[in-house]
Amino acid sequence: MLIKLVRAHLKPYSGAIGLLVILQLVQTSATLYLPTLNADIIDKGVVRGDNAYIWRTGGVMLAVSVLQIVCAIGAVYFGARTAMALGRDVRGAVFERVQSFSAREVGQFGAASLITRTTNDIQQVQMLVLMTFTLMVSAPIMCVGGIILALNQDVPLSMLLIAIVPTLGIIVGVIVARLRPLFRKMQDDIDTVNRILREQITGLRVIRAFVKDEHERERFEAANEELTDVSWRVGRIMALMFPLVMTVVSLSSVAVMWFGAHRIADGGMQIGSLTAFLSYLMQILMSVMMATFMFMMVPRAEVCAERIQEVLDTETTVAPPVNPVRSVTRHGHVELRDVGFRYPGAEAAVLRGIGFTARPGETTAVIGSTGSGKSTLLSLLPRLSDATEGEVLVDGVDVRELDPALLARVVALVPQKPYLFSGTIASNLRYGNPDATDADLWHALEVAQAKAFVDELPEGLDAPISQGGTNVSGGQRQRLAIARALVRKPEVYLFDDSFSALDYATDARLRAALAREIGEATVIIVAQRVNTIRDADRIIVLDEGEVVGEGTHNELMASNPTYREIVLSQLTEEEAA
Repeated sequence: MLIKLVRAHLKPYSGAIGLLVILQLVQTSATLYLPTLNADIIDKGVVRGDNAYIWRTGGVMLAVSVLQIVCAIGAVYFGARTAMALGRDVRGAVFERVQSFSAREVGQFGAASLITRTTNDIQQVQMLVLMTFTLMVSAPIMCVGGIILALNQDVPLSMLLIAIVPTLGIIVGVIVARLRPLFRKMQDDIDTVNRILREQITGLRVIRAFVKDEHERERFEAANEELTDVSWRVGRIMALMFPLVMTVVSLSSVAVMWFGAHRIADGGMQIGSLTAFLSYLMQILMSVMMATFMFMMVPRAEVCAERIQEVLDTETTVAPPVNPVRSVTRHGHVELRDVGFRYPGAEAAVLRGIGFTARPGETTAVIGSTGSGKSTLLSLLPRLSDATEGEVLVDGVDVRELDPALLARVVALVPQKPYLFSGTIASNLRYGNPDATDADLWHALEVAQAKAFVDELPEGLDAPISQGGTNVSGGQRQRLAIARALVRKPEVYLFDDSFSALDYATDARLRAALAREIGEATVIIVAQRVNTIRDADRIIVLDEGEVVGEGTHNELMASNPTYREIVLSQLTEEEAA
């Protein structure tokens, strides 16, 4: 997965990568050439007392060192730019994929996990790519080149490498094999910590209302301890890496000095060659250590790449049409034909055989007990989910065939839990229509019964809104969400229990203002309050996912026991008449 992910997103940067490899090749070649020059200075200059040779060769060494530095700077520059570009592109790809997800896919992964995958997981892959460009490209060149040049200095002494290099390889392999499952657990534990922290932040009022501070603290501490424990285990294993490698390096140096001294004493090797051989041994071992450092990062990056690729490979169940319909003849006509909806793996369907028509200039209300499928039904129209059976038609066209941009212009949903984005009141309202003027915004606020409280704010339309709208009350959030839908001026309005946080007087004024403002549009309202929907042109009664009644308030009171029971649970017989 790691190779697949990196290869796919590095294709546009093949030119920069090619230049980086050339720079690393030149830099490493220069590094490898320096010990040979140093050996020549000792054997041909110092031993013979040839100062002129020492100065000439020293000048060459200086030039080679400057070339090495320039190439190293260039390689780091291009490596860093390419790695950062990779991170940017992968984040963009994950964000775009998540934006296409329906509620089903978002629920499958969970918000906390998606945040971790978009941030921490991508950062791990990005760091591995950066280290690969700056260290790993030069490591094999240095290792192979060092072995060749060490053989050039003395073949018998080079036989020590046969024992040294495989020993290092075995140590690294065993440690990496132990690290991989721990890194996967670490990423899962980070997901858990993020999820619990997110729940505690968003549910702070509930926690304090039920005095569950201690319980939540213990819950977070348990998840935190689990993450810490895994991190300790990873740290202990990684702590073994460098001592073991350095032990091999030190023993190797002692062995080379021991056998090299005997070779010099026997006349089979010169002092300069031993010095160069020691330098090449260090370079070989340093390249193995760089590879070791990389291999320590690979297991975690591999796990992260799998998690990222899992998101990128997940296809949304709300797929855009291949040949979308970009224009319609009718305006605001909604029809459901034998619609059913079932969650994946569920034994029973949430909705079964739903069929009704909602026309422009009419208000259609949907009512039912908790869990009867009202909100699920409403979510099928803007394609937050797709019906698993039947057809949902807007202006005579199945919503699955409509161009998403056209569907968004035609249908506006005010959700059960309205969400406001960090910014200002104006920026939130202009989500409905970016080109709306201030006059349009004030008019929408007036209809939504929100003008009065916005007027009282010193900044007016520029008053700040915190993430989620937590700095305004629930009723104010609902009215701002309704105003946002009004700014768009769609042909179909969907109100999913959007008046529940309003007092009865505000609810009545708002419904009266909406009737004047959107009288020609198609309005579908889901509500728990009978007073909110009793004047609707048509009331649909749902019970356990099925339509058990349809008609006006008076008709249903006379003929439908389910509706009558709901009404009398809220109103007296006289009030309901």
